[in-house]
Amino acid sequence: MKTKGIDQIYRVYSNDVYRYLLYLGRNHHTAEDLTQEVFCRALKHVELLDGKRTKAWLLRVAHNAYIDRVRKESRSSIHDQEYFYDFASEDTPESCMVRQENRKELYGMLSMLQPNQQHAVLLYDVHGFSYQESADLMGITLSHFKIILYRARQKLRQFSESA
Repeated sequence: MKTKGIDQIYRVYSNDVYRYLLYLGRNHHTAEDLTQEVFCRALKHVELLDGKRTKAWLLRVAHNAYIDRVRKESRSSIHDQEYFYDFASEDTPESCMVRQENRKELYGMLSMLQPNQQHAVLLYDVHGFSYQESADLMGITLSHFKIILYRARQKLRQFSESA
């Protein structure tokens, strides 16, 4: 019975978790490995997932798994980070190319922000969490989250106007 629930959760949220981890690590293989790790952890706690906060919980687990991996790698060896790989898609090559260029531009601008600002923009603007959910995921107050997001958007506007 547990397996049926996790299969459905995997089908619904695996792409979101993978893309989030790919942005964090910018490595396709690491994102795949960590995505599997996230869903292995979810299998152990499938009874806690109520449906409303499943995506938020999975992304929080993904963030923690990524931090664990970074800490582990910093103790063992240093690897060059690979940049974004194409996603398999049924879209036309032109639309894939435009989307990839837009994504690279966005991630390039995001990389110039502070890590907490990057996280805020990703959670609210990219993944569509509410202000409160995003603040909870970041472990900060709602008002502090709104300030971080506001400052991040201001910097992004400055970057786009100067480009």
